[in-house]
Amino acid sequence: MAAKRCLVLFDLGGVLFGSGAQGFLRSFQSRGISGDFFLKAISQGGVNAPFSRAMVGQIGLTQLISELEEDFKKMATTSETPLPETFSMGQIFQELFAQEVFSIPFLKAALTLKNNGFKIAVLTNNWLDDSPNRLHTGLVLCLLRRYFDQVIESCRVGLQKPDPKIYEYTLKELKAKPEEIIFLDDIGANLVPAKQMGMATILVQSEEAALKELQDLTGVQLLNQEEILPLPCEPENVAHGYVTIKPHTQLHFVEMGSGPVICLCHGFPESWLSWRFQIPALVDAGFRVIALEMKGYGDSTAPPDIKEYSQEEICKGISQATFVGHDWAGATIWSMALFYPERVKAVASLNTPYKPANPKEDIMKRIKANPIFDYQLYFQEPGVAEAELEKDLSRFLKAMVRSAKKEDWIKGASIDFTNVRKRGGLLVGVPEDPPPSSLLPEPVLQYFVQQFRKSGLRGPINWYRNMEANWRWLGSAYDRKIRVPVLMVTAGKDLVLRPEMSKGMEEKIPDLTRGHIEDCGHFTQMERPAALNKILIDWLEKIYKNTSLQTVAKL
Repeated sequence: MAAKRCLVLFDLGGVLFGSGAQGFLRSFQSRGISGDFFLKAISQGGVNAPFSRAMVGQIGLTQLISELEEDFKKMATTSETPLPETFSMGQIFQELFAQEVFSIPFLKAALTLKNNGFKIAVLTNNWLDDSPNRLHTGLVLCLLRRYFDQVIESCRVGLQKPDPKIYEYTLKELKAKPEEIIFLDDIGANLVPAKQMGMATILVQSEEAALKELQDLTGVQLLNQEEILPLPCEPENVAHGYVTIKPHTQLHFVEMGSGPVICLCHGFPESWLSWRFQIPALVDAGFRVIALEMKGYGDSTAPPDIKEYSQEEICKGISQATFVGHDWAGATIWSMALFYPERVKAVASLNTPYKPANPKEDIMKRIKANPIFDYQLYFQEPGVAEAELEKDLSRFLKAMVRSAKKEDWIKGASIDFTNVRKRGGLLVGVPEDPPPSSLLPEPVLQYFVQQFRKSGLRGPINWYRNMEANWRWLGSAYDRKIRVPVLMVTAGKDLVLRPEMSKGMEEKIPDLTRGHIEDCGHFTQMERPAALNKILIDWLEKIYKNTSLQTVAKL
């Protein structure tokens, strides 16, 4: 019985990134240098040619450029083929580097395959980059290693395509049989040994044709995709740290990337891991991402005192950045923009609209007047909700954190937020073992459960017990406008924070940008991550338009 194709191997130059050998050829031809001259110049000397030696790591890119220029000039003299007066191998490489970008269709196809259970890997003939461009090369390789299961570079292993030994090495490293692999390359000669071994091969001459062939071989829809699930980060693949915001109180955070700081703040009942789809995407777009575990949650300090969770207290310890907040943290970023604008570059709120706090109004009366907020009234008595919900954290989270998708809203599986006090509890009527939530795959669910076991639910629910204190504080800023740039993202299927609640925000926020995702419930960053990432990154690029962002790909 034939082995199932379960691993896709991509070449780098000419497939995933840039134009490869064809790009080099076109660059020389644009300078009046024939293709034949180019091919002879780089291949003369066989395995001792500069290109070949660079590919197996014997020399670095700087020496390769120098030796290639010398070889081209020698060959021009002996063949009486004049080179342009301005000929510079270094300049050719610089121009190529400036033009090279990732193929988004191929990257998206690779992620789709990974989401469908395929392993994805890279096999590339590559040099050691010791040139002034090396940091950009480093960004490219870091991105590849984050997304792909393995990256095999010829210069690291001392072998190069099409030597059969590099394919044997690759099979050993991937622990795979040739019959399990589909290999894509833009050079036909590199595919010959692979095909002889039993790999399925695809010669990449155009993106669409190659993706159609890959789609046929894998049985996975790769063309005309509606929306792909971005690759998430995992708790073990990010840097963890702690920051003391006042004596005896510290916040746990995770960090990734370099560039302008984007601070992600989660809501209830969540974790920094709610941002798992945004963290890599923002890093790839050139930002340093800090995702906080908010006060009272997980590994952050969880003082029992209710006053510790007022918005006034929460905002005191947060430093300068662009802030993105969801749910309760949406309220926090509005408070930051109003009271600490000097610490704020810009703010984005997911789902939570800005409503000025009129000091003449009674906030508790407003909450009581809206049946959907009855759960918030149930949360007011300390200890009551905690006793119910901590009894079975898995049940609580599976019932609470659900999407607006039809398949996720199984009758009796999700929570009814109305009449909670009358029913006698938030989980009354919910099955003892609710069906799985699409937003919380088992490893994510277990991480959430683990974090809530550490902190309990008193701290997170204490956020709800400061309604009147928050209203008084915010009421002191009733006549102010928010002067920092703002993004408001609404979700069409959020039953609690409905889009129409954001009506009129322009009156208090002169620099307001809006984003809307119609088919999305409350947990926007987990339910529609690709759509949200595009809205966020497009807005952030405008905010930082005068900043040089180290970016190689945007997914």
